[in-house]
Amino acid sequence: MRTPIRAAVAVVAALAVLVPLVWFWYASLVPATYDMAAMGYPDYGGGPAVTHEHGGPRVADLTGPSGEPDVAVTLVARADGSRYTLNGTSPGPVIRAVQGQLVEVTLVNESIPDGVTLHWHGVDVPNAEDGVAGITQDAVARGGRHVYRFVVTDAGTYWYHSHQVSHEQVRRGLFGALVVTPPGSSANDQVVAVHTYDGRRTVNGVPGVSALTGRRIRVINTDAGPIRVWVSGTPFRVLAIDGHDVHEPAAITGEAVLVTAGGRADLQLETAGRVDVGGGAAIGTGSPIPAPKINVDFLAYGSPSGLGFDPAAANRRFAYTIGRRIGFLDGRPGMWWTVDGHLFPDVPMFMVVTGDVVRMTITNDSGEVHPMHLHGHHAVVLSRDGVAATGSPWWIDSLDVADGATYEIAFVADNPGIWADHCHNLEHVPEGLVAHLAYAGVASSFQVGGAAGNVPE
Repeated sequence: MRTPIRAAVAVVAALAVLVPLVWFWYASLVPATYDMAAMGYPDYGGGPAVTHEHGGPRVADLTGPSGEPDVAVTLVARADGSRYTLNGTSPGPVIRAVQGQLVEVTLVNESIPDGVTLHWHGVDVPNAEDGVAGITQDAVARGGRHVYRFVVTDAGTYWYHSHQVSHEQVRRGLFGALVVTPPGSSANDQVVAVHTYDGRRTVNGVPGVSALTGRRIRVINTDAGPIRVWVSGTPFRVLAIDGHDVHEPAAITGEAVLVTAGGRADLQLETAGRVDVGGGAAIGTGSPIPAPKINVDFLAYGSPSGLGFDPAAANRRFAYTIGRRIGFLDGRPGMWWTVDGHLFPDVPMFMVVTGDVVRMTITNDSGEVHPMHLHGHHAVVLSRDGVAATGSPWWIDSLDVADGATYEIAFVADNPGIWADHCHNLEHVPEGLVAHLAYAGVASSFQVGGAAGNVPE
């Protein structure tokens, strides 16, 4: 009798382990085709409950204006060996426009096998123009084309990149700069798009040291992690962060500027000098110097000025807590990123109504740094680790959140749609580090997966 009893006990013990594992595996499976707006669970941020379906617009209805464009560009995406290019180059062409102009970009997919889109990083475009496959459009298949139209309402330094299989396509070269200048501006500027190809850091696709041709240096970090930028041979000022001006920026010497993945910083050099971006890449002349030990603290840099809204009047308050744990993601066992303790797709959908004032607390306890990027909006940093901001309003669309750090940010919900809110280390997004901000009354028009093969991340 002992042998059957032992066998039965062993079977029961095995079932006690296997049944929960099978259940967790099954529960983690993501459908082949799904509506991103229907995934996860709604988080109302302490405000009244709202839903997508209120008879309002669909995402596809939230387009840019009609009319004759002021700037018209065609970008042809190609697979050129191990790199992807736009109009035969990587980075793609710099698109320049004047604040208030209507921009029209026609994207043509000549040979990208998985399809392609263009996301206008940092530009608060109408939702249908945001370029996220499966959320705001279908991926453009080989031989297809798609037209983006939007008014550039804010001057600043921005960039564009693919948001279809983005962790691969951006790394392989599908990106470029977008520069918007104020009317009448005659700024002597230079774009410095930093990107690492095959392990080698470059400026505008060129390794080593390039010539300095301007005094306003528009640094764009297109890589997956933060970079440190430092200037030698001249004092400098940080004129703008993520396309928004710094109020009364002070002259800087002996400090570096941390630019998070996806972020931008405009530096004004007082005289000719050298700008290093790490990895042996730089612009200017003179011998390289070691990177300074400290970074400019944007929490206190510059002087205060008005925000245009009152964060204390926030009617929705969200927590975006980043962690990591063992589990299943779409049936795959591993160590995955979590949002508010949940594994994708069981993550929050932050629900808002147009006009809401939103405060969001971002906490990172995951063991790695995360550059967090909210589409369609700019937010102001209120505090870091409980220390209130005292300098110029620090407006961001891409925020470097170090391990162990807590930031509080605020913004006005003034751009209806369904918007990605994710880590811009793009390798982290297929590993679960993505949530979305959704407006009441806005319904989806597109599906992740499906016939279009939409894979936004």
